[in-house]
Amino acid sequence: MKRFITKRLLSSTNSLRSPRCFSQLAQNQTPLPENEVPVPKPPPFDYSPPPYTGPPADEILAKRKEYLSPSLFHFFNKPLNVVDGKMQYLFDENGRRYLDGFGGIATVCCGHCHPDVVDAIVKQSNRIQHSTVLYLNHAIADFAEALASKMPGNLKVVFFTNSGTEANELALMIARLYTGCHDIISLRNGYHGNAGATMGATAQSSWKFNVIQSGVHHALNPDPYRGVFGSDGEKYAKDVQDVIDFGTTGHVAGFISESIQGVGGIIELAPGYLPAAYGSVKKAGGLCIADEVQAGFGRMGSHFWGFETQGVVPDIVTMAKGIGNGIPLGAVVTTPEIAEVLTRRSYFNTFGGNPLCTAAGLAVLKVMEKENLQENALVVGSYLKKRLTELKDKYEIIGDVRGRGLMLGVELVTDRRQKTPAKSESIHVMEQMKELGVLIGKGGFYGNVFRITPPLCITKEDADFLVDAMDYTMSKM
Repeated sequence: MKRFITKRLLSSTNSLRSPRCFSQLAQNQTPLPENEVPVPKPPPFDYSPPPYTGPPADEILAKRKEYLSPSLFHFFNKPLNVVDGKMQYLFDENGRRYLDGFGGIATVCCGHCHPDVVDAIVKQSNRIQHSTVLYLNHAIADFAEALASKMPGNLKVVFFTNSGTEANELALMIARLYTGCHDIISLRNGYHGNAGATMGATAQSSWKFNVIQSGVHHALNPDPYRGVFGSDGEKYAKDVQDVIDFGTTGHVAGFISESIQGVGGIIELAPGYLPAAYGSVKKAGGLCIADEVQAGFGRMGSHFWGFETQGVVPDIVTMAKGIGNGIPLGAVVTTPEIAEVLTRRSYFNTFGGNPLCTAAGLAVLKVMEKENLQENALVVGSYLKKRLTELKDKYEIIGDVRGRGLMLGVELVTDRRQKTPAKSESIHVMEQMKELGVLIGKGGFYGNVFRITPPLCITKEDADFLVDAMDYTMSKM
């Protein structure tokens, strides 16, 4: 019989026990009542961080409130002070271990402080940390070559940036310069950054300030769960043609989309959408831009790049996050013909292609190949999604489980038919899972979608721990 969870949450007296009580309960040999969910235990892990001697969380939070931007926000009522990391785990100031199910927002792919990546950074740092691209250095050229080898077609010219926002900003400018048009089409619910052009391309009000954002048209989002056409990608794509016909001169600069919307709540585009949408954009003279900032670098498991899941080849690909495993690094990859537009004026990036960052990026690629992390993302990600789907059959509050590889989303609703967002319940589950030792993210326009994007090195035992923690928490609601 399915368990239904209402919006009423546990009172403080009925909420989850403290970590110490978890341990005592786990050791209790009394048989559990029928249907009782046991307290999950983390799998063994052969690493203990050195003792932390820095300031405590309260002191850090006080400084943050006084000296850092008030726009910064944090997860959890009692913010976590992360002081150490090793592979798929993080450690707080007391040495407590947490499974990192968020990966620094889909950023840590090889694992925290992977020894090969750390070694590459240290070695490069001991030689030269910065020289600018005005001089020669093999690190940037070697990484560009390795990155180009991962791209389809004639996508082989790389321009390095410092972030995904910067990469998308450059891609949009290139499209406008190359085509001579200004109009950009992006998707509702998409997120592409928080600078000028990227904020315009982003289509969620919570991420948009009241500043000039011109020349962007937002097409229907091909969302299989909440969208008007379900999983019919071609029907959604007709809206792109309508936008071109009725909202532009008939010619556009380009089209930008994520293959799986990350900030938007792990929305995988309806099947068949990108081929049809790309076709309309191409006929209008536009370039197709694939935003792979979160979905790229093997996270899909089945493919190295997200756009490959729909069988398309874009004109420009942007990336960041996983490209550096936590090092600030991004890139734009395009064809030689399109890249030529940047020679019309002087375009420069002081830190783009920094030797330290590109040495780290090359090390990340090597680790991914050596340790078969893309395959691991497929195997463990498929297993994790299967277990989450089984949880959906158990709890009515889970409205949808989606995504692929190790980019998964779990949407909570108070009413499956109405798909009413369960925002407060989502926050509650996250808080209690943290108490059990599991960290996950959240997103979606309503803030009711769990974003599960762990390092690609997690194991099936880790996946079980994550799902068991969610199961236990929901069983107590």
